[in-house]
Amino acid sequence: MNMVKRKRRIPRLSGRIWLLMVIWVVCLLYLLFQGGKTSVMLLCMVTLMGVYLWIVGLSGVRRVQGSRQLSHGSEFGELLHAGDQVHVKLNLRIPGFLPLPYIIVREVLKRHTGESWSFEDSVIPSLKGGGQLTFQTPALERGSYHFEETECVSEDIFGLLEHKGRLNARGEFRVLPRTVFIPYWQVNDRRSRMSGPQRVQTRTRRETTQINGVRDYVYGDRFSRIHWNATARTGSWKSKEFEHETVPKTMLVLDLQTKHYINADQFELAVSSTASLLEYGGRERMGVGLCTAGEKGIVFQPSEQMMERQRMMHHLVDIHMTSQGSLMAAVESSVRQFPQGCYFVLVSPLKDQRALELLRWADTRGMTPCHVQIGEGSAEVKAEEWLSMLRTRGIQGYHISSLEELPAVMGGGTR
Repeated sequence: MNMVKRKRRIPRLSGRIWLLMVIWVVCLLYLLFQGGKTSVMLLCMVTLMGVYLWIVGLSGVRRVQGSRQLSHGSEFGELLHAGDQVHVKLNLRIPGFLPLPYIIVREVLKRHTGESWSFEDSVIPSLKGGGQLTFQTPALERGSYHFEETECVSEDIFGLLEHKGRLNARGEFRVLPRTVFIPYWQVNDRRSRMSGPQRVQTRTRRETTQINGVRDYVYGDRFSRIHWNATARTGSWKSKEFEHETVPKTMLVLDLQTKHYINADQFELAVSSTASLLEYGGRERMGVGLCTAGEKGIVFQPSEQMMERQRMMHHLVDIHMTSQGSLMAAVESSVRQFPQGCYFVLVSPLKDQRALELLRWADTRGMTPCHVQIGEGSAEVKAEEWLSMLRTRGIQGYHISSLEELPAVMGGGTR
């Protein structure tokens, strides 16, 4: 068996340490050959300085400890959305009893896409070795973030040697996609039924006569909705909450193909639109599911449960465009998990034969197709032609070029 001899790694000393050692040797030789009080004082001073620097190196910033706190606004643990900022509070504790003039703290925040942001600031520690650094991140985009090891740099009070230490203070958080409030979606209105050979007709989400609970009074509620017993018992106006009729399930299909998008901003608009529709479905207690069509299809079954909706939202945090596979193949591989007779809502920038083929394919399988076309703001004429062509085939279509247009386009501004 061959034996491999490993060389012992000897730590390299800085030039200033070598200089200090040379000065100490010179003072020692001066004491030995010259003698006298002056040589003794010089040797003692250099020795004390060397002992001080050695103690600072062992028990100073090299052994720094600490913890990190993250907050959004004034509340800890809030859900973050794209465009929000994070307030970071880093508490440092330096063991030892020798004071340090200052500490330079370097932070690196990394995104799941590989992007990173660097922060650097100085902290003056207290006599007990404690310090606190607070800073605020820039406006963050959708994604998963984490802080890498924190680097702390300090010098002794004489400024002779530089000492470095690393601190692993965990700091991870997720930023949800940017969303917009959609007050109304025409897909659930009986008046918005689409003409054409559809296999499933939309049904209004009307209220039944079955009481489902009591809620606070909202301005505009009918006189017959007021719950008089609850109002008298609580002293504030209460209204009856009725159960709603069931409607067909809805599947949101998000296109992840890189070749279909012009730039990253257009893709972020598609993700934000999908997230906004998910939030609308949660408020209206609709059964909304999600399918992200990339290299393969990833499906979340339609559900009215908040936990399932949160799973879909957190899935949208980490998704990215892919150049593998095709949109049609990804959807076809996942169609078995789609509910029968569901709304098939395609969120994609496509407005050509590929999108029409997919929408027709959904119609032949008993689903009601719908297209949310993500535009880039410079092809409005072509978008109108595309929507007109869809209408002639009995398919509902929407065109948006910015997230702010989504509520009005989906029907919120025309109710």
